[in-house]
Amino acid sequence: MTKQTYISALKNPVFRTISKASSNLKLECYVIGGYVRDFILDRGEAKDIDIVAVGSGIDLAEEVSRLLPGKPKVSIFKTYGTAMLKSGGIELEFVGARKESYSEESRNPAVENGTLEDDQNRRDFTINALALSLNEENFGTMLDPFNGIEDLQKKIIRTPLDPNITFSDDPLRMLRAIRFATQLNFNIEKKSLEAIERNAQRIKIITNERVVDELNKILLSEVPSMGFSLLHKTGLLPFILPELVALQGIDEKEGQTHKDNFWHTLEVVDNISRTTDDLWLRWAALLHDIGKAPTKRFDKKLGWTFHAHEFVGSKMVFKLFKRLKLPLNDKMKFVQKMVLMSSRPIVLASEVTDSAVRRLIFDAGEHVEALMTLCEADITTKNPKKFNKYHANFQLVRDKIVEVEERDHVRNFQPPVSGEEIMETFNLKPSREIGIIKDAIKEAILEGEIPNEYEAAHKFMLQKGAAIGLKAEKK
Repeated sequence: MTKQTYISALKNPVFRTISKASSNLKLECYVIGGYVRDFILDRGEAKDIDIVAVGSGIDLAEEVSRLLPGKPKVSIFKTYGTAMLKSGGIELEFVGARKESYSEESRNPAVENGTLEDDQNRRDFTINALALSLNEENFGTMLDPFNGIEDLQKKIIRTPLDPNITFSDDPLRMLRAIRFATQLNFNIEKKSLEAIERNAQRIKIITNERVVDELNKILLSEVPSMGFSLLHKTGLLPFILPELVALQGIDEKEGQTHKDNFWHTLEVVDNISRTTDDLWLRWAALLHDIGKAPTKRFDKKLGWTFHAHEFVGSKMVFKLFKRLKLPLNDKMKFVQKMVLMSSRPIVLASEVTDSAVRRLIFDAGEHVEALMTLCEADITTKNPKKFNKYHANFQLVRDKIVEVEERDHVRNFQPPVSGEEIMETFNLKPSREIGIIKDAIKEAILEGEIPNEYEAAHKFMLQKGAAIGLKAEKK
């Protein structure tokens, strides 16, 4: 690329404002890292821009704010020597150039002021050490001390300095290497990959919040299996998701084997990633079979079995989410429900009855479409006939869901007869009989014995009440 090409990366007027501010303060400044990398890769215009100043990043941020229209608020983080402001939909982060030294127990470095070279040396990868000058005398000049542009062209992830030191100092960089390789479809250079394997146990000093942030980015990539394969290959996965590692391998007894559920899971995650960007549905795909390891048994008549693995897996989801500091809210409950119900449509596909579909809609509620998407992704057979047959069966289930829902309205089901009406009709105080009648009405609707309508449900209520010895009040 020519210098002019790099200047085109700085066409946003905010860069000239930063240049003017740095000139006013008589300090050097550069745009560095992801913005430069993504411009060269033509990944679209970044909304987060990192500016490094050889001097005070906080002073530079405040001067930039003074020069910008509206004087946007500067958020200052004195502990880290950084400042942030937003302008025109772009978030600018300013930091002073620094050099770092690390201790064995923490990824938080001791920091002191440094040169641009010091700052580029501390960067995680050569492709993130690229810097564009914002100084008036050489505006747009590229500073590439580690041949990062060549690595971008060769699609390589490589550390600027000794990878053993880079990864031992800050073990989060190991996950970042795998995340970038997955997002960009790059290869991790051999020495860097070997260094991750050597330092894998160091990941234990990283907080779960940081780990999950990287996992989410891997899961949201185009081909997540690439990242999880690398996590497995480098030995990081047992420290993060041992439940997945437990799925690996094929056991054989009396000539009978089962599929490798680890690699099957990665196929399912890739399949679902082609159809949805929903992070939590992708988590459900990743965890849908985790109950198979603890429930695996061999039966001489049945062969390998995984009885109740969906139920066990759904219980494991809570423990896993709690351990990793994932949200223990409706997101977790959604993943639990998807894991618990992950086999229901598969069983249903062999015999698509109205009552079974009604129960599926009732139990899945608003998530029935997500459940169907997960189950279709679970088809990983390489046999074209079987593949087409399974998908055709699932289409029958989908068609039946539409038909039954239009007729019976059982999604987000509310009983046509309320508990209050049952109490009033039979002159009851709160009691188990009310629950018996309500459950009987629900079951009658789901089984198709009565339509999901008030008149039919009211009549059924009177019959059920009489059957258990209750007498309706006369009106």
